Amino acid sequence: MNNYYDEPAYEITPLTMAILVQKGEAGKVSTCILEEQEEIFAEQSPTKIVDYACKFFGASLKGRQDGTRDICGITHKAPIAIDPASGMYFFPTTSPSSPKCSWIAHSHIDQVNKASNQHTELLFKTGKKVILDISYGSVLNQVQRTAQFRYLLDNRFRYLRKHAVDIVAEPYA
Repeated sequence: MNNYYDEPAYEITPLTMAILVQKGEAGKVSTCILEEQEEIFAEQSPTKIVDYACKFFGASLKGRQDGTRDICGITHKAPIAIDPASGMYFFPTTSPSSPKCSWIAHSHIDQVNKASNQHTELLFKTGKKVILDISYGSVLNQVQRTAQFRYLLDNRFRYLRKHAVDIVAEPYA
């Protein structure tokens, strides 16, 4: 099933596998959103859709990028947690300011394979495949950096849960 959205009515969910840049008519940037069961097309850029999703969960893309930098020191092509509570961690394929930037959901990746012409094939857990115009080494680096970020952020949440009794907010008086 394919759906087409003209405005940012689409919401990224835990079923979202990738937000892929597409060149539309006259070179206009649009997006193909790969879900586990469907593909959705939108006129906005992938980065705009990601920013919109971050705002839905109470932050902006810039805020999420700043958080990644503060947690693990990654400043360029930073992976982000759109919503860490539901495991939605994404990484950009290039600089998010580039019109060629796509976003990949870390938890949906099954395999990363070399493809011809310095491209990379991603195999998702559903069996779907995409070819990215990015080198194999660059994708592997992004996958590893996202895993590091997830680990560090998850540790912070585990610490808070473990010490929840000690960290009680004072009642508002």
